[in-house]
Amino acid sequence: MPKDIDPRLLRAFTVTAEELHFTRAAARLHLAQQALSRDVRRLERELGVELFVRTTRRVALTADGERLLPYARRVLAAQNELLAARTGEVAPLLVDLNSEGMVSGRVLARARELVPRHELMARFRSGLTGAAADILAGRLDASFGYVGGLAPVLRDALGHQLVRYEPMAVLLPYDHPLARLPGVPLDALAGERVYAGAGNPGTEEWTELARRLFAGRSIEVAPPAPMAVGVEEFRRVMAKHRQPVLTVIDFPVMPDTVLRPLIDPVPLSPLSLVWRKESRHPGLEALRAAAAELAADEGWLDPDPADLLLPLFLH
Repeated sequence: MPKDIDPRLLRAFTVTAEELHFTRAAARLHLAQQALSRDVRRLERELGVELFVRTTRRVALTADGERLLPYARRVLAAQNELLAARTGEVAPLLVDLNSEGMVSGRVLARARELVPRHELMARFRSGLTGAAADILAGRLDASFGYVGGLAPVLRDALGHQLVRYEPMAVLLPYDHPLARLPGVPLDALAGERVYAGAGNPGTEEWTELARRLFAGRSIEVAPPAPMAVGVEEFRRVMAKHRQPVLTVIDFPVMPDTVLRPLIDPVPLSPLSLVWRKESRHPGLEALRAAAAELAADEGWLDPDPADLLLPLFLH
């Protein structure tokens, strides 16, 4: 075992482990693929182990690679902290909020108040599965969503904090028969095909939640369809397919639709703040503090169990 390991080699290993693809990893590192392969081989020689299984079709971590990865991430995080302390600069924190107008936006706004000297940047994309992959690949710092629906390999690599039990809802075409109701009983969706992101690789956790919620109720998860991007495209798709969309009560209402809470019972979606375990950033600490503060002030984690449904959802 060498006394010193070049952090550059650890970075080459970590990015390759996150991408499991040498061409993509080389592009992220702005290296030629040959140079990246050379760095990984050098690290393997210095450690005396194989870190990757390479075939013509796939790249996978060996058991030694799996063991090294969390340590390599901690070393690189410490190096980043050292550089930030030396320069007095902290990189912006990039946070995925899923959609505008959601609870996650309120948490971010409060966090910005707590650390006004730091930059917390928002992006808006759909799905925690896709966001989790971006977090582990270093393209994103934090996101919000249903952690219990993530694959174990993703969930185990992430830190997470429960923020709110969100009441669930359906988005309906304005002239749908159920749109006349102030709240839609869950069993009233029997016989409906409800869109829940099926087929979208970035929203697998939401589709899994829908399947659990609909099980035994004669409610079908709508088959895969291209995700509508933009208000006008969403309007067109809703008018064409006329399928209810499973969402949460704070989802922004789209044109020609109505948002109705699900009732009798009220299903809850556990919303968590999610980040890379080894991440250290003042903005992340502010997000965690803001989430805890708002949850306590507004009772987000204290629902009345009398009329609520919280199925076997992992937090």
